[in-house]
Amino acid sequence: MTTPLPVQKDRIYRSPAGLVAGALLLVIVGWLGIDALASGHGRTPWLALAGLILVVPILVAFTLRPAVYANENRLRVRNPFRVVVLPWGEIASLRSGFSNEVVTKAGAKFQLWAVPVSLRARKKAARREAKAAAEAAGAGRGGGRAGGLGFGGALGGFGGGMGAGSAMRGGTAQAGPTRAESDQIMTDLRELLESREEAEPAQGEVTVRWAYEVIAPAVAGAVLLAILLATG
Repeated sequence: MTTPLPVQKDRIYRSPAGLVAGALLLVIVGWLGIDALASGHGRTPWLALAGLILVVPILVAFTLRPAVYANENRLRVRNPFRVVVLPWGEIASLRSGFSNEVVTKAGAKFQLWAVPVSLRARKKAARREAKAAAEAAGAGRGGGRAGGLGFGGALGGFGGGMGAGSAMRGGTAQAGPTRAESDQIMTDLRELLESREEAEPAQGEVTVRWAYEVIAPAVAGAVLLAILLATG
């Protein structure tokens, strides 16, 4: 009798900016809506109620809900209105451009809402990488010159090594990460895909489920708001 392998925990990827923005927007919308419900007159409380039922699920869908879960067997993508489960064996590629996408072997494409592309972060990372490379090159030239000075070859080599080490400690070690966070996440996912796409437990079918828990209340709020406006 074989012992079953332990289930690997999911790596969870979410957008910190999306979570913060979603929380702030929900506080603002909730405060305005509750104030209208409590102090409004005539049709105002009903309109506020319909607006809350419509807006809150949509805000949650686009800010707090998106997440990507990855383990040894599959990638689960929770987007605003859908949940997609993709075994690694069914994924053809993970692409990065103006958005991050997963492409299946059947040709279907799904955007990773939880891993948004930040062009600003890419530019900052590129500047850090260029600065680190320039400092490393400067340290190498300084080490070569120090090694050629007098006072004996051993002393010159010692001075060159110290110069290079201090430059590395003062330069690249303090330069910070040289890749945008979303690009690093995609690299991690690609490495997981390459290592697991042929594994037997990572085979299966792609499944897509609509998020009716988000869609239903939003549609109900829209219908109620339309009725109130039409009968006003």
